[in-house]
Amino acid sequence: MGITIGHLNVRRSILIKAQPPRVWQEFQAFERISAWFGRGHELHQFEPKLGGVVEMSIEQAGEKRHYGGPIIVWEPEREVSFESNWEGPHAWPVPTFFTFRLTPLYDGTHVEIFHHGFERFGADGADYLEGYEEGWDLKHLKALREIIE
Repeated sequence: MGITIGHLNVRRSILIKAQPPRVWQEFQAFERISAWFGRGHELHQFEPKLGGVVEMSIEQAGEKRHYGGPIIVWEPEREVSFESNWEGPHAWPVPTFFTFRLTPLYDGTHVEIFHHGFERFGADGADYLEGYEEGWDLKHLKALREIIE
C-alpha cells in the first residue's frame, strides 16, 4: 500500500476543495498532468499506469538535462510514485522517487508531493536534500488547485 517515504524528503502540500476522484482526473492523461505539473521543468512523457514512463527535463548549466523513470505505484485516487534519475553522464548510482498522495480531508483533498529517497546516497543524502529543498515551491499545487476549483 504505497511507497515508504524516508526521513530525507522534500514535501509540499495543499488542500483542494474537491474530493479525491475529481482531483485524480488530473493524473489520468499526459495533457491533464502537464497542465499543472509541467512548470519549472518540461514534462515530455507521462504514461498513467503502473510501469508507465515519466520523462522530464530542465535547463541547467546551459544544457537540457533529462530525468525520470517508471511509475512504481499506481493506486487510483490515492497515490502515484515514480523513480527519478538523471540520464547520461549525470545519472546517480540509484534513483530517487517522486510521490503524489491524495488524502480526503474535511470536504476536500489534501494533496502532497514528495521528492524522496535521498537516504539511498548515505551521508551525502542530506546535501542532496538541501539543494532540492531550496528549489521547490507551491507552483505545481497552486496550478492544480486553480484548475480544479
